[in-house]
Amino acid sequence: MPEHPRVVLLRPLVTSPLIEVGEYTYYDDPDDPTAFETRNVLYHYGPEKLIIGRFCALGTGVRFLMNGANHRMDGPSTFPFPTVGGSWTAHFDLLTGLLNRGDTVVGNDVWFGYGATVMPGVRIGHGAIIGAGAVVTSDVPDYGIVGGNPARLIRTRYNEEDVARLLAVAWWDWPAEHITEHVRTIMSGTIADLEAAAPGS
Repeated sequence: MPEHPRVVLLRPLVTSPLIEVGEYTYYDDPDDPTAFETRNVLYHYGPEKLIIGRFCALGTGVRFLMNGANHRMDGPSTFPFPTVGGSWTAHFDLLTGLLNRGDTVVGNDVWFGYGATVMPGVRIGHGAIIGAGAVVTSDVPDYGIVGGNPARLIRTRYNEEDVARLLAVAWWDWPAEHITEHVRTIMSGTIADLEAAAPGS
């Protein structure tokens, strides 16, 4: 972003076919935010994907650990001997079939605080807030606020009925022009205001 060199939109920067990022999602980092794909998505050898929705805000140091970080835990040692090379590569079969929690999926309109870490295979719902320094080891509900290590649900931003209404209106899927016209409602209006502003209402 021209006036904020530490803030970048991620979608145009991502080159890996294993990472999908929605429009308008940004990352803020004073130390080369353009290196997000290599510095913030770690141990990503595939086949699982990292999928991040639209309009997400990622604070400095947010990291996604992928399934490649897993080690065997069913024997006396967790050391991955075959990855070191040499004659140990003959035992590479010991590294196949490791626990794979699948894709890591982040919904739309999620705010990640400074230094949050997301573990493999986690699903984070729409409108969630991930507190600074949180280590997210399990799924986060839509509009949930989590914090801590391991991250725990602190509260939800809305009750169940209102969450359902927000998911139904799905403002993040509106055309850009319509969003532009209703930014004030999206940021500070009521749910009823948002429903009234929805296209075709």
